[in-house]
Amino acid sequence: MIRTRLRLAGAMAALCLCAQMAGAQEALIRKNIAERLPDFPKIDEVTKTPIPGIYELRIGTDILYSDEQGNHLIEGSVIDTRTRANLTQARENKLTAIDFASLPLKDAIVWKQGTGARKIAVFADPNCGYCKKFERDLQQIKDITVYTFLIPILGGDSPEKSANIWCAKDKARTWLDWMLEGKAPPRSMGQCETPIARNLALSRKHKVNGTPAIVFEDGTRVPGALSAEQLEKQLLASRGKT
Repeated sequence: MIRTRLRLAGAMAALCLCAQMAGAQEALIRKNIAERLPDFPKIDEVTKTPIPGIYELRIGTDILYSDEQGNHLIEGSVIDTRTRANLTQARENKLTAIDFASLPLKDAIVWKQGTGARKIAVFADPNCGYCKKFERDLQQIKDITVYTFLIPILGGDSPEKSANIWCAKDKARTWLDWMLEGKAPPRSMGQCETPIARNLALSRKHKVNGTPAIVFEDGTRVPGALSAEQLEKQLLASRGKT
């Protein structure tokens, strides 16, 4: 019993020492970078990486790396050569993940194919060429429900076009007619309240800076258009069916 207690006490002391050392190392990195680079953004988190002597610096959802004294900053991806996994990308995916269940789906245009059992949300601009390509590829996907959040970020007549699409009698049909066939949406007449301002605020909150941006049911977020094959693969992965 006494030996067991001694072992536990030793283990606790070692843990405390490790925590103190980690705290001191983090403080040193923060101090040196702040003193040497006064305009450097606020560091939200400093974390030890699997690489000896290398620390992750999290700035919002951006990732940089530093040596253990903050003497050098490293920008780029860390690749595990054993598994070929991009550790930086995996970390960024986790940081930028969006809780699908929390999305205000009432503010999205909705259409589905087949059973609609599989779901994605898409942030899109009606004048985005990549969005149009993605919309065409989506037509090849079975049993899917698509929630499109209109975010007119490209300027020009994107805001007006977005409003016209939302205010149309059949939003989904008008959206698809425009994206797939180039059929201009009818001009909105009279009073019509749109969710566009809320959608733009939502996109800023989640740092959606380009279109299309795709969100899967497990929270995974993918910037840019996917091919039908890539989309199918990600749909399976998001449901744990790889």
